Amino acid sequence: MSSTAPTIAELFGDCTRSAVHLEMRDLYGAAEEAEDFQTWLETGRLDTDPGSPDWAPWVSLVSHAVGRGVTVRRARIVSEPVTQYIRYEHASTSVNVAAGELVRWLPRRRASDIALPGNDFWLFDDQVIRWGFFSGDGAMVGHETCEDPRVAKLCAEAFDAVWDRAIPHDAYQIR
Repeated sequence: MSSTAPTIAELFGDCTRSAVHLEMRDLYGAAEEAEDFQTWLETGRLDTDPGSPDWAPWVSLVSHAVGRGVTVRRARIVSEPVTQYIRYEHASTSVNVAAGELVRWLPRRRASDIALPGNDFWLFDDQVIRWGFFSGDGAMVGHETCEDPRVAKLCAEAFDAVWDRAIPHDAYQIR
């Protein structure tokens, strides 16, 4: 494992077939979305404009990858009843879908018998893993890449098991 990780844009740029993302936390404390999350909590208003300054870079990155033939999938394992953060995330997922991501949700109780890695990850072309490390309160503390084929296999199998059981975004009802 390396101590520095390529940017997500670099990894998407090098990707030719697939990019999968597994999220397993019920709270993310991303500084860049703190104000939007607080506004949503207070007013119910949310930025779901794919062309907005906050979303446009992500939408461009994903849509360009999808346009090159890369399949981009995101699976989220969530506790139910869900946290306010997951409600917020669910409400904004329409932008991920508009960019070309396929998104599914798996209630945590249905993941008990799946062997899962200890951290969230992106897996590119079933070969390059980009781990995401978070503090206890959900703040991002770093990334690391790994190209060990055994670890990539673990991540691919875990993601596929979650994906097979998960509920497509349009059908998942928040509880």
